[in-house]
Amino acid sequence: MQDLQRVITDAEELLHATASETEPKLVEMRERIRGNLLAARHKLGDIEDVIKVKTKEAAQATDDYVHEHPWKAISVAAGAGLIIGLLVGRR
Repeated sequence: MQDLQRVITDAEELLHATASETEPKLVEMRERIRGNLLAARHKLGDIEDVIKVKTKEAAQATDDYVHEHPWKAISVAAGAGLIIGLLVGRR
């Protein structure tokens, strides 16, 4: 997400740097790019909002599952730790 934000910011800076150019094609292109950047910024904000909601839902579902099935959760965590330990130990 930060990379996309950086690209949008860089493009906006480029638009600002070429603002003094008055050639009709450049003016038209700048306006089109400005509109596309605005749309991209809004879509990026919407995507970030959706990701936040989905992450909170997943965290809540995980919390609920662990509270309902604590021994299963402990077993899965121990198994994952064992596998990771074996893989790291081989290196």
